[in-house]
Amino acid sequence: MSVKNRKFRGVLLMAVMALVLSMLAGCGGNNNASSGNAPAASTGSSAAPEASMAPAADPIPVKLQLKWVPQAQFAGYYVALSKGYFKDEGLDVQILPGGPDIVPEQQVAGGSADIGVDWVASLLTSQEQEMPLVQIAQIYQKSGLVLVSKKSANINSPADLKGKRVGNWMGGNEFELLALFDKYKIDSNKDVKFTKQGFTMDQFLGGELDAASAMTYNEYQVVLESGVKAEDLNVIDMNDEGVAMLEDNLFANKEWLEANKETAAKFVRASLKGWKDAIADPAAAVDIVMEQAEAGSTTKEHQLKMMEEVAKLIQPEGFDISKLGYTDEAAFKQTADIAFKFGVIKKEANLSEAYTNEIMDMASK
Repeated sequence: MSVKNRKFRGVLLMAVMALVLSMLAGCGGNNNASSGNAPAASTGSSAAPEASMAPAADPIPVKLQLKWVPQAQFAGYYVALSKGYFKDEGLDVQILPGGPDIVPEQQVAGGSADIGVDWVASLLTSQEQEMPLVQIAQIYQKSGLVLVSKKSANINSPADLKGKRVGNWMGGNEFELLALFDKYKIDSNKDVKFTKQGFTMDQFLGGELDAASAMTYNEYQVVLESGVKAEDLNVIDMNDEGVAMLEDNLFANKEWLEANKETAAKFVRASLKGWKDAIADPAAAVDIVMEQAEAGSTTKEHQLKMMEEVAKLIQPEGFDISKLGYTDEAAFKQTADIAFKFGVIKKEANLSEAYTNEIMDMASK
């Protein structure tokens, strides 16, 4: 065979091999795509189906620590969870129930929860103890705390509390009463028997307490449900006495918040949507709460009354519901001033560090 023919056949063989390798590469690319490996860039109609099959981002976990067990006091969060409002925001929210031995500020400061619910006075004392916490939303606009006594105890005004057995749950719930005592020059250690109250009204109904702490939406209703008539009771309202403090809020760990502002805003936005639904349809909200409440621990009727009373605290007469969640500077300052004046906190609160409306601004967009 001539050199010329050998060269021609060599070139031909190389061309055939190149063609075969090209075909194999094409088949290999298709196999890689079907097995989940990254395919080569493609064009045409195949691009759209691949884009639609892209996995969604994993939901961001958020833990909410409540100050007490599941009840209508926290209905907005359960409604938001049940209706998928948190999920719509890309969040995987876990609602942690509270209890007599759980202090939400400690849970959030320690990292066991991301966001907590408690009263502003309790938050202020925790901040003074240098816990890295900041308020991000204010839910309740009025105080629901009252002191209830039977008329037979002759407690017709706060001054009559001297010498009486007065109960409170303590653990951060007692500050409004301490302010009340101080206002009337009552020494909580000498002039009254200030007693830790259980989370039922048994001590009061059984005569162990002359005056008991009660929330308008919970314990006060329990007393009425027990058969005691309203006309047989005296009630001291913290709002009327000028020592009312802002109650249920939302607060977060500062370090967590700094890295998760968008997540916090999404959580607040979904929560407020849940609260507005709960206020608009209390019965439906209670149905959702009852799914979370411990069996036999409460009744639907009690929770419905609680929801109706809670709504009055969240949206008092004349309150613009569009402002729900924002911390009003004057109201917060009043709470902080009362706390300082009556010894709840030892130094004046730094309002610029105690709360922020930045998250609410983000949530409102």
